[in-house]
Amino acid sequence: MSTQHPTQGTGDKTKQALAELASLVEQYPDKSRKSLLQQVEIKFDLTPKECEFLNSNFHK
Repeated sequence: MSTQHPTQGTGDKTKQALAELASLVEQYPDKSRKSLLQQVEIKFDLTPKECEFLNSNFHK
């Protein structure tokens, strides 16, 4: 039985958000990158610093 933690590490959340963003870009190539990034930021409740990291380090 796995134990779920109520909070996850910042790195884990950022990795999951990055994977989600990559998946969304593949699924919806016609959507703007900014729109997809905002969707991921909301879903994972990212901090401004995490959002900036994704924005500056994720390339198609």
